[in-house]
Amino acid sequence: MNLYKKAKAALRGNDSLIPTNFIDKLEDIVHGFLGILLFVIASLAAFFSLKRLIETEPFFPTGMIQGVNDILLVVIILEIMRTVVVRFTDGIFQLDSFLIIGVIAAVRHILTVGAALTMEKDKLGESFNRSLYEMGVNTGIVLALVFALFLSRSARKNKK
Repeated sequence: MNLYKKAKAALRGNDSLIPTNFIDKLEDIVHGFLGILLFVIASLAAFFSLKRLIETEPFFPTGMIQGVNDILLVVIILEIMRTVVVRFTDGIFQLDSFLIIGVIAAVRHILTVGAALTMEKDKLGESFNRSLYEMGVNTGIVLALVFALFLSRSARKNKK
């Protein structure tokens, strides 16, 4: 019997050409490495955020706005790390985690644009209008993601 026929016969049955235990262990190693790497990145981001917060002049309002923006970025990185860790422990990706990350990212952008608008002196130009559109679109994104989160949790409750 040639190799093609052996492979075809193996695929029809429950036998696999790929050793699943090896792939599972390799996947666990990669997820563990990614979790550690994301933790290191979040730690470095928090350190540099604190450093930049201390060095920024003037502290109010520029430093505060930058600080909130940086903290939300660290929260996003930590939420991604948490999603990877949950995938590592439970074996599945959780939709809710990605939706929450999306909400945090959109709110972060809304806060950044809103803060920039409050500091902007010319509030009638094209950049002002573009900023308002950005805030409107991001508000729509937040509402859509929150609705998707509600649907996801409702579907999970209905299954139980």
